[in-house]
Amino acid sequence: MSIPLIEFWGQGDAMTHGTAIVLALLSLACWYVILDKLLGYVRDRRIDERTLAAYWDAGGGAGAVAALRRRDRSGAYAGLARTALNAAQALKQATRPVAAADASSFVRQALAQSLLQAQARMERGLTFLASVGATAPFIGLFGTVWGIYHALVGLTGQTQVVLEKVAGPVGEALIMTAAGLFVAIPAVLAYNALVRANRLRLAQLEGFAHGLHAYLSAGIRPGARATAADEACASGEAGAVAV
Repeated sequence: MSIPLIEFWGQGDAMTHGTAIVLALLSLACWYVILDKLLGYVRDRRIDERTLAAYWDAGGGAGAVAALRRRDRSGAYAGLARTALNAAQALKQATRPVAAADASSFVRQALAQSLLQAQARMERGLTFLASVGATAPFIGLFGTVWGIYHALVGLTGQTQVVLEKVAGPVGEALIMTAAGLFVAIPAVLAYNALVRANRLRLAQLEGFAHGLHAYLSAGIRPGARATAADEACASGEAGAVAV
């Protein structure tokens, strides 16, 4: 019992080894997803109110979209801005007049589709974390049950069974249950934290999308009153939507 893990591995069979390897791979995969998401959130912190204000001040044109893309590593905000710009250009190049209500609906649908794509990117990997959090304890429990069974089978045929001979292998088999919890707990905690963080990010993206829609529809920059300069900057886009 001096080195329980090594002794447990030596006493285990192929099923026990396979279960332990599966848990180890699940743990590595979970931590990869967690660290990747955390790095993504650190990069997204570069998108703040000043960055968005600079985008609005630049008029929302191609240059403003390019500047926003340089700051937006995730591509969520830049994707919405590019979608809005493409929608405005498509309406401007329409071969026949488009009613204001139809133009507004077209822009809204384009932004909604871009929002769905951004949400899908943000939620990538969360299903895996939830699945691991739900199944890892049972995988560990299976390893424990199999380890106990393997230990008891090894005692078959012995006329005298000493408690030490049973307690050692059974105690080592319980390590699999602890390993399953070690994999599941970080996955569950990370899943809950990431879901909350994604909800906040999605709310911010929706606010930006509403601002884009208002800017294209009325030429009014969010957070500011309509001015002649704003209307001049948005004349190319707002004029197309207001047809």
